[in-house]
Amino acid sequence: MLREQEISAVELAEEYIRRVERIDPALNAFVDFDAERVREQARQAAHGSLAGLPLTIKSSIEVQGQHCEIGSVLRRGVMAAGDAEVVRRLRCEGAVFLGTTNCPEFLMAYETDNLLHGRTNNPWDVTRTAGGSSGGESAAIAAGLSAGGFGSDSGGSVREPAHFTGICSLKPTAGRVSAQGHQPPCVGPFASLGAVGPMARTVDDVELLFQTVCGGAGIELPDTYRSVDLEDARRVTIGWIEEDGLVPVTVETREAVRSAAELLGRTGFKVERIGNGPLLDMLEEARRLWYVFFVQCGAMYYESTIAGRRDELSPIFAEFLRIAEAEKPLTADSLLQAWANADVLRLRVLAEMKRYPVLLTPVCSIPAFRHGERAWTIGASTVGYLDAMRYTQWFNLLASPAAVVPVGRSPEGLPIGVQVAGRPYADELVLRVAHVLDGEFGYAAPPIR
Repeated sequence: MLREQEISAVELAEEYIRRVERIDPALNAFVDFDAERVREQARQAAHGSLAGLPLTIKSSIEVQGQHCEIGSVLRRGVMAAGDAEVVRRLRCEGAVFLGTTNCPEFLMAYETDNLLHGRTNNPWDVTRTAGGSSGGESAAIAAGLSAGGFGSDSGGSVREPAHFTGICSLKPTAGRVSAQGHQPPCVGPFASLGAVGPMARTVDDVELLFQTVCGGAGIELPDTYRSVDLEDARRVTIGWIEEDGLVPVTVETREAVRSAAELLGRTGFKVERIGNGPLLDMLEEARRLWYVFFVQCGAMYYESTIAGRRDELSPIFAEFLRIAEAEKPLTADSLLQAWANADVLRLRVLAEMKRYPVLLTPVCSIPAFRHGERAWTIGASTVGYLDAMRYTQWFNLLASPAAVVPVGRSPEGLPIGVQVAGRPYADELVLRVAHVLDGEFGYAAPPIR
C-alpha cells in the first residue's frame, strides 16, 4: 500500500500508534514508545525501499535516542548514542522506528521478564510467555503492533519467540548481518554463536528485511544477498528430524514436522527422515559445546558487571547464574579444548550436511509455556527448561542459518513452528524452503484485539 501510495506513511503510523496504545498495556512488549517521535519520523519518510514502514527493534540493539537497557536495573536510563549498523541501513531505506522492545535481563533467558520493565505476555494467551530473549519483539509483531523488526539470537532467541507467538524469523549465518551496535557486543564465542536477525509475520517480509541489511561484516565473506530459485532449491535433499532420541517433543510438534516434510515432498523436494545415527550424535555434541560457551562463558562475561550488585539482579538472571555456577568452573585448558572441539565438530557436521544441505526440525519440545514454568511432562518423561530448547542450540554452535515458520497448533490452540536450517552462508536456500511452508501454513492472527 505504501508503494502504490494507497496509504501515506503518516496515515500508517497513526494506525500503528493507535494499535500500540490500545493493545500493548496487555502485552508489555515495548520499553520505549513515543507517539510524537513516530509521527515525526513518518513525516520525513520519503525515500527508500522501506519508506514509511513501521518497525520495532529489540532493546539490545542500539537505536539513537532510545532506551538500550537490556532489561537490567544496572543499566537503568541508558540511551543509545547512535544507531546500530542494521538500524542505520533500515533508516537509510526510510523505515520508521516505533520503539524498542522488551527482553530478559542481559538476554540470558527463554522468557522475557525483568525488574526494570516487567514481563512480556504472549498475545495468544497472556498467562504464557512470548519467549526470550526477543520476546517483546515477537509479541509486538504477532499482535500487529509492528510490521516487523529485529532481534538477536545466541541460543534460539529469535526462533523460540517466533515459535511461541506464531510468526516467522531467521537467525542468519554469523557475519551475514552486522552485529555492530548490539549490546553486549557479539565478540569472543558470541561472534560465531550470535546473530542479529529479522522477525516478521511472513517469510516474504523476513526476506525483505534480511536483504535490506545483509552485508557489512567488514571481511571477505559471501555476505551480499544472493537469490535462490525454487528449482535450484528442489535439487538438494532435505533431512527431517522428528526428535533427537534424547528429549521428547509433544505429539503436536511431531505432527507439525511431519506435515512440513510431507508438504515439501508433495511439492517436488527430496525429503528423507533422519533417525538415530551419526548426525544426531554430532548435534548432541554441538549442544553440549554450546552450553559451555553460552551458559558458562556467558556467566563469566558478566562477572565484572554484576560484582557487588547481585542483590539488584532480576530473579530470571539470578536463575541463569545458578545454572552456570552449578557447573565445574572453566579453566584455560578446558576452554581452549572446548574451542578446538567446536571447530573440529563443525567440520564433521558440515561434511555430513553435504548429504542433507537443509534440515527440518522442531523448534522446541513444547509450545509457549506459562510464566515461570521450568519443567513439563511429555509422555512418561519430564523435560527441563534448557533441554526443551535444545533444537535451536545446535545451529548457534554451528553458526548456521535457521528459519522458523508457524505450521501447527497445540491442543490449547497455541502456535507451533518448525525450523528450517542449512549450512553456513546458505541463508537464501533456507528462506526459499521456508517460503514453501509459509505459503501452505503460516501466520494467523492471535485472539488479542
